Amino acid sequence: MRPRMKPTLLILAAGMGSRYGGLKQIDPMGPNGETVLDYSVFDAIRAGFGKVVFVIRRDFEDVFRQQVGAKFDQRIPVEYAFQDLNDLPEGFTLPEGRTKPWGTGHAMLAAQANIQEPCVMINADDFYGRDAYAVIANYLAEPKANDGKSHYCMVGFKLKNTLSEHGSVARGVCTTDASGMLTSVTEMTKIFKTDTGAENREVEGAFVPLTAEEPVSMNFFGFMPDFFGHLRREFIEFLKVKGGEQKSEFYVPFVVDSLIKSGQADMAVLPTASKWFGVTYPEDKPIVVGSIQALTDAGEYPAPLWA
Repeated sequence: MRPRMKPTLLILAAGMGSRYGGLKQIDPMGPNGETVLDYSVFDAIRAGFGKVVFVIRRDFEDVFRQQVGAKFDQRIPVEYAFQDLNDLPEGFTLPEGRTKPWGTGHAMLAAQANIQEPCVMINADDFYGRDAYAVIANYLAEPKANDGKSHYCMVGFKLKNTLSEHGSVARGVCTTDASGMLTSVTEMTKIFKTDTGAENREVEGAFVPLTAEEPVSMNFFGFMPDFFGHLRREFIEFLKVKGGEQKSEFYVPFVVDSLIKSGQADMAVLPTASKWFGVTYPEDKPIVVGSIQALTDAGEYPAPLWA
């Protein structure tokens, strides 16, 4: 029997640079000053992950290593990959004047050389919860059918566990087939919590009611190493069409959608009991702080976290 290959946690943190020092990514949220990122790494370690790879930018490498990475490198192997606007496939160049990053797909490609095992991609500033890491690690460890397809997964959070009390949120609302495989993702950009569930209010006069039980994507994906080959090919196609634009972005879900529609891959939507936390509005912070405190009081996390 082959030994289980421990997954890698791939954390997209390149967007932290210009904001580093005082906003939500490193804002203390735990009872002893822990950040959301602390809880992500902690949950990954106890779910059996074997390594953490941070995707960052060169211009804040030193401060990131000292103030973030150093907290973890005695607990789990830590590596760094660097997202650079000029890191493009052969034959493509950066459009003059472009300063906007190329998106999550480009950020993930930056880590290709660091990853030869299953990996889980997350945002640096989102709290996903213990159960989410456990269910995705278990799925990645299971044998996959040898049917000519790539087999990936995502954690599908219940919409009601991701809403804000203080305004609208944008979510990718998922539909699945009878076997729990992703069939479509509908981007809804103005979802409000209501007394009966939720409502998408993008189109005036044509609001879309939601039960709030729908699974939504929160950028918590599990991939096998072959995904990087698909990602690079899709990025080349993206650049052929949109590479000359100033603000076009290449997102991981676009690639997943393309692979599913072409029959090259499927994606299992894994249900979780975890509640997602994020600071969408300043008023959300006390709720996140209180939620983490409640989990700590319930014994989900030690205090201090890294005792």
